Amino acid sequence: MPSSYDTAAPAGSGIEHILGPHLRDLGGGLTVQRMLPVIERRTVGPFVFLDQMGPIEVRPEMDIDVRPHPHIGLATVTYLFAGEVLHRDSIGSVRAIRPGAVNWMTAGRGIVHSERRPAELRDRAYPLFGMQFWVGLPLAAEESEPSFVHADAADLPEFDLPGGRLRLVLGELEGRRSPVPTASRTLLAELMLADGVPVAIPAADTDRAVQLASGTVEVAGMQIQAPRLIVPRAGAQVTLTPRGPVRAVLFGGEPLDGERHLYWNFVSSSRERIERAKTAWREQSFPRIPGETEFIPLPP
Repeated sequence: MPSSYDTAAPAGSGIEHILGPHLRDLGGGLTVQRMLPVIERRTVGPFVFLDQMGPIEVRPEMDIDVRPHPHIGLATVTYLFAGEVLHRDSIGSVRAIRPGAVNWMTAGRGIVHSERRPAELRDRAYPLFGMQFWVGLPLAAEESEPSFVHADAADLPEFDLPGGRLRLVLGELEGRRSPVPTASRTLLAELMLADGVPVAIPAADTDRAVQLASGTVEVAGMQIQAPRLIVPRAGAQVTLTPRGPVRAVLFGGEPLDGERHLYWNFVSSSRERIERAKTAWREQSFPRIPGETEFIPLPP
């Protein structure tokens, strides 16, 4: 797991880390910016993984389809600022996700899904910008029944901030609650901020971090340019001052109830469970996505 770029924050600033991405080529011209896990920070609350996609222009000649692949022991969260992705999975879900909406897929004991360019976009260029998170499941839910939930942008609570807006994607904030059910106390919110208006990220009794997706903020006397992951110290309040328009995501929640192991697309409290999942995928005994025959092989 490569080390990320870690900016040292001034003493007393309330910031634990300011982390930069390492790049991962997913093939077909799509490179993502991986923010979690890194050596400095393996998790933020129950979140064990974060990739930022773009912003990029997807051109017709690019093959950005993510072929069928398996998951266990986690929930995937997909959220877009621009573009469109078509989700299919082995429990029969077929759903296009568009900006401001959210897909929450619980893998539990095992699910297979694909993420592809929708047919109507295959012959034209379009912007793609968004994030995918993995949320580790509590021990009691690791082997739960797979499921899929989609919420449109209009279903998610929005409210004003000083100089901006907040869309509540997961969890509860300021007396509002997202309609998306989660397996543990979890928070995810999009921040749309205007130039020069300070925004306080309040202290909390759970882990929190801010993924600066686009733009520049001043924090603790430093100018930080996207993409960066800003991790406050436990119990500290941090103030972000946008220098121009900013788009960011606030996320976190209760830490997982014990250590989790990660291998490829598998998350589990048990190494032996991951070995069984590896064998099952090699032998292609996971459930299949209706109508799809391709698959991503288990990495060596």
